[in-house]
Amino acid sequence: MTSKVEVVDGLSIVHGIPLADEPGIGPLTLGGFVREVARRHGPAEAAVMWLGDAVERWTYDDLLARSMEVARALVACDVGKGSRVGILATNRLEFLSGVFGTALAGGVATTISTFFTAHELEQVLKMAGCSVLLVERSVLKKDFAAMLVELEPQLATAAPGAIASLKFPFLRHVALIDNDEGLGAIEGKSAFLARGRNVPDTLVEAMADAVAPSDPGVLFFSSGSTGKSKGILSAHRGVCLQLWRWPQWYNAANEGVTLRTWSANGFFWSGNFAMALGGTLGSGGSLILQRWFDAEEALALMEREKATMILAWPHQWAQLIAAPNYEGIDLSSMHYLDARTPIAQHPSINSTWLEPDRAYGNTETFTLISVFASGTPAHLPVPNGHGGPPAGSTIKIVDPMSGKTMPLGERGEIAVKGATLMLGYVGIPLDQSLDEEGFFRTNDGGYIDAAGRLFWEGRLNDIIKTGGANVSPIEIDHILRDCPGVKVTQTVGVPDELLGELVVT
Repeated sequence: MTSKVEVVDGLSIVHGIPLADEPGIGPLTLGGFVREVARRHGPAEAAVMWLGDAVERWTYDDLLARSMEVARALVACDVGKGSRVGILATNRLEFLSGVFGTALAGGVATTISTFFTAHELEQVLKMAGCSVLLVERSVLKKDFAAMLVELEPQLATAAPGAIASLKFPFLRHVALIDNDEGLGAIEGKSAFLARGRNVPDTLVEAMADAVAPSDPGVLFFSSGSTGKSKGILSAHRGVCLQLWRWPQWYNAANEGVTLRTWSANGFFWSGNFAMALGGTLGSGGSLILQRWFDAEEALALMEREKATMILAWPHQWAQLIAAPNYEGIDLSSMHYLDARTPIAQHPSINSTWLEPDRAYGNTETFTLISVFASGTPAHLPVPNGHGGPPAGSTIKIVDPMSGKTMPLGERGEIAVKGATLMLGYVGIPLDQSLDEEGFFRTNDGGYIDAAGRLFWEGRLNDIIKTGGANVSPIEIDHILRDCPGVKVTQTVGVPDELLGELVVT
């Protein structure tokens, strides 16, 4: 394990190894990351995208060149260190060049979900304060250029680069990434990129070199318990540490198979961003891009591109299996597919790989803060255990009310801090997000055992309080699902005058 247990007066707290002792970590800015993977893997394929019958492939050299092209255009639009650049796009090649181009220019890549309604988009744009917005115009039935004009009518009449919006007062440029035909102040792709023709690469490189790992690197949005989006700002170092770690968590070097990763889940979510971009580009693999999930098309892409990894959510497995081409598809190239997933039973698949799913994390830590990596010896993981913290991270269990550290092995609230912890929520003072020792209180329940392993048991408001005891419904459901004949189980608490709550399954 890469963690150690510290017990002080019977209190539990677990640390990862010192950050300086962690192997396999490269440059710790996003601009440094893209330049490093291009240096290592230049002519190898980095990403492929099919649009109908047309295909576009980028090598790592192409990825860097296209990112530099975007960076030059952004510099021409006065983007500098700390400027926020919104990227409203699906999983496409231009999403990649938008993120890394922003980083090379010194800006903060601000990823925006294409699932947002007009009202949600308005809220996020006001919160983000982007100076430039890069937009995929057509996403399924949505026309985001028309949606933006509806939100700010001035965009329909102003000239490109002449935006003076009172609703979005920091916004100066809006450009399309999938269309050369602009709309009012919304500039077409070619015209936007042409802005950077006179910006020298040497200036962009100097700007990228001036970015520090501690500088803000990305702004992601996550919904809280109220459903209102929260802007979560992360430093370059935290993001890049995770990008370099995911190939290790996948055990890619020891597996000896190149990652060719299919996923249609948005890169505007931190989990898919880190798993797909980090795990794949960090190991010299290729991203098989699908703009949105369509099961039949996904299977055809996996077969055509000889995918070796699927990044899918549980609800998508059933749709893949139910697709009309599922039975006849050839998925024999699949390797990084958890042998326990339903699709692993496909007759063309022979996978024994296990994903690092015994893990715990959140957007505030830019994915995992504890993990059993793939390839962890079978005797180490225990039922429901979620591993130990990575290098430079600390986990403790505290009393939800007092904040005091709980005795070793006792349940409480999970609190975390470390090198990947967010810089803070946008618009919220940091001291309102962290406790007095700098820990982020997650509102998740769990405990740490004597071996330093975290056991996550769900949201604290899901914990059932009965007769003075805390009962985890997740723990009960895990046990019941192992019983013969049990297919589905759901444990809940119901009010009881005597015990407070009764445990009902």
